[in-house]
Amino acid sequence: MYTGEAASPVIMRQIFQVLCAALATLALTAAPAAAKSRIKDIVDFEGVRDNMLVGYGIVVGLNGTGDALRNAPMTKQSLEAMLERLGVNTRDANLNTKNVAAVMVTAKLPSFSASGSHMDVNVSALGDAKSLLGGTLLVTPLLGADGQAYAVAQGTVQTGSISASGASGSTVSKGVPTAGRIAGGAIVEREIAFNFDTMAVLRMTLHNPDFTTAHRVADVINAKWPGSAYAENPTIVAIKPPPGQDMMGFITLAENLTVEPDSPAKVVIDEVAGVIVMGENVRVSTVAIQQGNLTITVNESPAVSQPPPFARTGNTAVVPQSSVTVDEEKGKQFLTVRSGASLSTLVAGLNALGVTPRDMISILQTIKAAGALQADIQVL
Repeated sequence: MYTGEAASPVIMRQIFQVLCAALATLALTAAPAAAKSRIKDIVDFEGVRDNMLVGYGIVVGLNGTGDALRNAPMTKQSLEAMLERLGVNTRDANLNTKNVAAVMVTAKLPSFSASGSHMDVNVSALGDAKSLLGGTLLVTPLLGADGQAYAVAQGTVQTGSISASGASGSTVSKGVPTAGRIAGGAIVEREIAFNFDTMAVLRMTLHNPDFTTAHRVADVINAKWPGSAYAENPTIVAIKPPPGQDMMGFITLAENLTVEPDSPAKVVIDEVAGVIVMGENVRVSTVAIQQGNLTITVNESPAVSQPPPFARTGNTAVVPQSSVTVDEEKGKQFLTVRSGASLSTLVAGLNALGVTPRDMISILQTIKAAGALQADIQVL
């Protein structure tokens, strides 16, 4: 109950401490959290990689959309060789089918793939086939860079496209009917040996090499297991498990640690698509920007010059008449960007000028040429 008396200094001090603690908690809650990523999402582990496989095969069962054997000798030779292995001699026969197509088969052999496991394959026409839809790929060995067969592919090709043609020669197609995919169409026959558990030191490769990020990754691991990691260079961080810990169990724990990657100030420009991507560390020195459009129009309106009636001299002639006008857009003032302006300030200012993405590309390149853009520009 309120008695009308002033609160004691001790009570006031306690109330003040509670309020300060509440405000501090509120400030920490409202502050944006640092964008951290797991180590496993920003690095590749040594030896944990895919291997490219390639093979040559034939697709049969096409509905008249295969290779023309007269234009594709490799398809004819492959067909004859396959039938010969099956006991059918067609060397002197006049083969004239359009239900067969020569194809290239590609796949990626995942790391640590065991013999008997399945993987997807891509099938692409090699000759003048119109479509591979509904065709069946016959047994095709898939070879590695060393020439050894690591998998065998076979199955029905799915293209996910539509293709139709009329008697007049008109055609309509959606997607790419000459390339398809066979889900789980290859079986691994040979494993790639890699003794992961016996490694004493494992190297991790950063997706985006950076001195600061490599140092942070090593620091995060050493904070939990002192002396277990060191950065060799901006790309590679070497790690070794602590005594009594195997490599597999150590990687399982270390890859889930979080670190805040650092990124350089960079502006990436795709001039073809008109796309601009700017990092958060891009800064601009004091600079004034003005953008305007200049349009020059030339109109040609030729006139006919004809001599008077009953004139003895003169010929009818066309006299060119040109009208040139210059229209320069007005009304836009200089935009001044102060020193140290952030990305949001720069984007807001350029948007205030009403510039298009392609105009913005020219503006950014001009700012960089003036030495006011503190970032690298990468043009794709």
